[in-house]
Amino acid sequence: MTSPSHSTRTAFTRRAALAAGAAGVVLAMSACAGGASGASAGQGSAADPLKKLSIIVPANPGGGWDQTGRAMQQDLQSNKLVTSAQVSNIGGGGGTNGLAKLATEKDPNTLMVMGYVMVGAVETNAAKTRLEDTTPIARLTEEPLVLVVPASSKYQSVQDLVDDIKANGKAVAITGGSAGGADHILAGQILKSQGVASDQLNYIGYSGGGESIAALLGNKVQAGISGVGEYAEQVKAGKVRALAVSGTSEAPALPGVKPLKDQGVDVVLTNWRGVVAPGSIDDATKAKLTETVTKLHESEAWKSTLAKNNWDDAFLAGDGFKTFLTEDIAKVKTTLTEIGLVK
Repeated sequence: MTSPSHSTRTAFTRRAALAAGAAGVVLAMSACAGGASGASAGQGSAADPLKKLSIIVPANPGGGWDQTGRAMQQDLQSNKLVTSAQVSNIGGGGGTNGLAKLATEKDPNTLMVMGYVMVGAVETNAAKTRLEDTTPIARLTEEPLVLVVPASSKYQSVQDLVDDIKANGKAVAITGGSAGGADHILAGQILKSQGVASDQLNYIGYSGGGESIAALLGNKVQAGISGVGEYAEQVKAGKVRALAVSGTSEAPALPGVKPLKDQGVDVVLTNWRGVVAPGSIDDATKAKLTETVTKLHESEAWKSTLAKNNWDDAFLAGDGFKTFLTEDIAKVKTTLTEIGLVK
């Protein structure tokens, strides 16, 4: 058999190269198409960070939820767990305004900060949107509360405050977070434990920690209740004076401040915070959000955030958190009924 001529060999080589190139283009296009169908927009694969995350803080700036949301934003971005995280504040109703917004949220990559306060607020506000309508993602932190008075206050003990309420009823005002939340419940439990009727409590709730501090510093109220992390700096600066903490022992951030139970008030209450997602998200999005928050919890940045804010690590994700939330809702309903905040 004769060998092909030079021109024939050249034409054959060009045809082969064109065919190989075309095949490569087809393979590349197929790979791209497969990648697009395998991950929804902005979602990424299990190993990839979220492109964009929205964080709803259902309170005004300055409180514990706001601190939590902005700490999450910073630590998620610094650890490259998300490309971009945006925080939005929606105050009012003990968080139920934010809860209502979450129910209509179209972006599946959305987390809302929430906690014990919202569990109570849903009941006291008879909110149409409930926590059962959300997708539980994780519990993050817990902390004791602290009962404080203005630095110039005549009260030197919890008993002094209780005795004044017994004598003067609603002329004595206690401030804190929104109605039905942990602060409100603690105030009610303190009075109930001392035999004071619930209708003697004058509780003035605010949706941001900054507002309650202003009321205290302006001597517009006689006492205040909030998380240790929110009031600790004001106590250390001598602007307010701490009478008691609500945990089982002293809080590291406020050494020397005795628990209520060590002062003849048989009450223990800790406030927890967590995050939930829209109830409409699919299982893949739920898994991705849970994975992202779990990685945040494991990061050194988050451990530093916990220490800086005097928050106790209370991480619980997935079905465990869902079960905890269901049980807590039932307990809070009972407590609110016992202290007369709901019928």
